[in-house]
Order: sequence, then C-alpha cells, then structure tokens
Amino acid sequence: MLSDKRIFIAQIYTPLNTSTLMNGLPSRSLHPLLQILLLMGLALAGLCLASLLALVLASSVFGLSLAQFGELGTTPERVPHGWAVSMLLQGLSLAGLGAGAAVLPLVLRAPKQPAERYFAPRPLRQVWWLGAAGLLILVSAPMQSALVAWNADAHFPAFLRDFEQWARDKENQAAELTKFLTEFTSPARLLVALLVIAVIPAIAEELVFRGVIQRNLVRWFNSKHVGVWLTAALFSAVHLQFFGFVPRFLLGLILGYLYEWSGNILVPMAAHFTQNAFQLLLLYLAQGRHLPSSFDPDANQTLPWPVVLLSTVLSAALLYTLHQRMVAAAPPLAPADSSAPLR
Repeated sequence: MLSDKRIFIAQIYTPLNTSTLMNGLPSRSLHPLLQILLLMGLALAGLCLASLLALVLASSVFGLSLAQFGELGTTPERVPHGWAVSMLLQGLSLAGLGAGAAVLPLVLRAPKQPAERYFAPRPLRQVWWLGAAGLLILVSAPMQSALVAWNADAHFPAFLRDFEQWARDKENQAAELTKFLTEFTSPARLLVALLVIAVIPAIAEELVFRGVIQRNLVRWFNSKHVGVWLTAALFSAVHLQFFGFVPRFLLGLILGYLYEWSGNILVPMAAHFTQNAFQLLLLYLAQGRHLPSSFDPDANQTLPWPVVLLSTVLSAALLYTLHQRMVAAAPPLAPADSSAPLR
C-alpha cells in the first residue's frame, strides 16, 4: 500500500532544476490532476478579478450600489440598468475564467514550444472544418430538441424528491434569468447578446473544458474516450441545470470528439458558437414575429419524429465524415509530444 502511494507521488511530481523553473513548468513534469487543480486556481483568480472589475464599472458607469449589484443574480429586472449590468457581469466573468485557462500554458511553458500549442497541438489543416462543425450543430438541432423535451419531463426516484424539487427550482431560476437576458428590444441588444452569450462562452468554455480539462483527462487515463466522456459530464453538470443534462452532455461529446479528431481548439469553438448563436437568432426572429406563431421558443417542444430521425442519421453521417477527414489529415505524433491529443 505504501509503495503504491510512493509511485503515485512520483507520477504527480518530478523534481525540476533551477534552469527549468526559469522557463516555466514544462507540462510533462506535472501530473494531469495537478494541471487541472492549477487551472481551477487560475480560473478562480480570473473570475474574482473580473467580478471586481464588473462591480467597479457598475458603480462608476451605472451608479449601482453594492446591494443592487448583489440582486443581479435573483431579481435583475428590479435593478436600474439591470440588463446592461447583467450582460457586463456575465461577459466579464466568463472572460475571466477563459483568461485563467489561457494563462496556464504560460505557467507550464516548455522550452522552445509556443504557448498556443497547448490548445492547438496540430494546426488547422482545413478551414472548412470550422464551417462543417457549425453545420453539424445545425443539422443535429431537431435531434437535440427531442432530447431536450424528454429530459425536461424526467422524474427522479422517490428518495430523491427533495433533490428534484431543488433542481426544478434552479431550472426555473435559470429560465427566468435567460428569458430576461434574451429580451431583444433592438438589434443592438442582439449584437451584445451574440458577444456575451455566443462568442465569449465559445472561447472561454472551450479553453477550460476541452483545452485543459479534457486534454489532461485524456493523458491521465491514457484514453481519449474516457477523457471526452468525463469532460462532457463535467461540462453539463457545472451548469446546474439537471433537466437539461442529457442534451448538454451530448453537446459536450460532440465538442470533445471534434477537438480530439482535429487537434485544434478552434473547431469545437466554432461548433459551440454556432450552438449558442443559433438559439439567440431563433429567439430574436420569434420575438420579431418573423417565425410561425405556433413556434414557442420558451417551450420544450420536439419536432416531428421523421424530422428527428433524419436529423440523427445526417448528424451521424457528418460526424463519420469529419472523423475520417480529420484523422486522415493528422500528421504522425511523436511519442514524446504530450501536448497532442491521443488518437
């Protein structure tokens, strides 16, 4: 038992000489678990700094008090300039999280290795991969609508009744906040929402989940499938919307495999952006009455089953095509290159 502990400690920590420390901590010297823990510390620091900056701006620009700032998470509609300040807080908070992840490669910098290689071990071989990743999200939308409707009506066992009630309350609270943030009274609001809800999350969340967490879980378990599935579960769970867990988990799987196959963080970023931007555009069109009156963006409606089935088949075909093309375009990986996703 004692020998096992010593082996684990030896895997986590490798002694470093002074010259290595001067150039940053090479990623191979830290166990993946420590890299994830370091990410959490950097992301928390980025979140705290971003929240402080949001508080200063809310006070100086909008004249909000500390008490009013605290009400944004529960009753933003009662706060003066609540929509603008909420968008400011959400955008800066996500940017802070993403900045924490972006700083990690600088801390772990290996000699003569650009920091960006941490997130993009392989260059983007084909620009059309970005468009294909976005198309995959659009094609899979009907299939996702069926999962959303099914998951929203799910019920927990009787002994988890209290948890189910808590989860329902959190779901309703998140729905109210989302509805408030997506009230588009002008095209300018839509543009702000695209930046805060589509662009920034696509960058920040992909850096955190696919770029750092998945990368290190793949290395830790020496299995891309274990890394992708665990990261997708974490990605869905941290949103604390358990009645949307399954469709978000599926999205995490799609994003994770796109990253593993392509070896470039831009590909899942493009898919993530498309997912959020498409939903925002649907809401904007529905509010402007440019869609059929029967369409309710706030309802968990599933499309007809033939459409869902066609969506599933086309999504599977597109995933297979992307896998074949991306893996075929990947150059052989050197055994010592721990920065590249395992194939």
